[in-house]
Amino acid sequence: MHILILGAAGMVGRKLAERLAADGTLGGRPVTAMTLIDVVAPAGPAGFAGTIRTGAADLADPGAAEAAIAGRPDVIFHLAAIVSGEAEADFDKGYRVNLDSTRMLFEAIRRLGSGQGATAPYRPRVVFTSSIAVFGAPFPEAIGDEFFTTPLTSYGTQKAIGELLLADYSRRGFFDGIGIRLPTICIRPGKPNKAASGFFSNILREPLVGLPAVLPVDDSVRHWHASPRTAMGFLLHAASMDLAPLGWRRSLSMPGLSATVGEQIEALRRVAGEAAVRLIRREPDPAIAAIVAGWPRRFDASRALSFGFQPETSFDEIIRVHIEDELGGRIGSAA
Repeated sequence: MHILILGAAGMVGRKLAERLAADGTLGGRPVTAMTLIDVVAPAGPAGFAGTIRTGAADLADPGAAEAAIAGRPDVIFHLAAIVSGEAEADFDKGYRVNLDSTRMLFEAIRRLGSGQGATAPYRPRVVFTSSIAVFGAPFPEAIGDEFFTTPLTSYGTQKAIGELLLADYSRRGFFDGIGIRLPTICIRPGKPNKAASGFFSNILREPLVGLPAVLPVDDSVRHWHASPRTAMGFLLHAASMDLAPLGWRRSLSMPGLSATVGEQIEALRRVAGEAAVRLIRREPDPAIAAIVAGWPRRFDASRALSFGFQPETSFDEIIRVHIEDELGGRIGSAA
């Protein structure tokens, strides 16, 4: 099996490649080749027994998508995107990266599968990472599977359009696609990025290694979360599950954990102690607060649960996953 990961230099893409290399299989089939592409050439995972090709490309450039899929990958993980805050700050860049590149990719797959001279049918599995930002306020207490998409950010709009394209190209038989609306990934490893949601991770990640962190919103802010480990499980399950029962409703809201910022901090206190909590400094930021106010807080993800997607059950668990996966099981000192 040949796997293509687009956006492979990002946190999710890197972890996905590492997981595939470690497992060596996907859905019971051996993974024999991986192609890893991002705007900056990603590093390949260690220990992979198959063939790895890495490259740098902007999918919105003419011919870039065609080159990316030239090897006819069996599964394509489309993770390439810029984050919410950056898409809101730079309108043109957001639509180029988050929408134009998606359309270019889908068109390249269609042409490869139906073009003259094709030696064999080509209908890959496409896993598209969407976002809960496709929903906009006002919200019910819990957003169910029938709630409509009315995004209140450019990022959410770009992802919602991508979901529509995914469903239509799948319906027409050009590929077999599934969109997964990921919760906010917490705790993200590494350094803060431009995502408006970054503080959800920052207020836990930095204190766990003895560093200060800034909290720009009120403790009462509630949001929907999943760990990077769980996100990997979502992606792998989406890539290997039977999609026929989905019908043509090809995008699913992933299950997650609803928690307030205050509940996050209390979980940090239970796991790491009062000294870690004291490193959080409250500095209100009206711009971030305004963006976050338009985001969902809780979901009824019954449909995804019925198809076998499983979340964490507590924020303590999310913190412990980060300590195990990123800190070698130890806390309290900066790396």
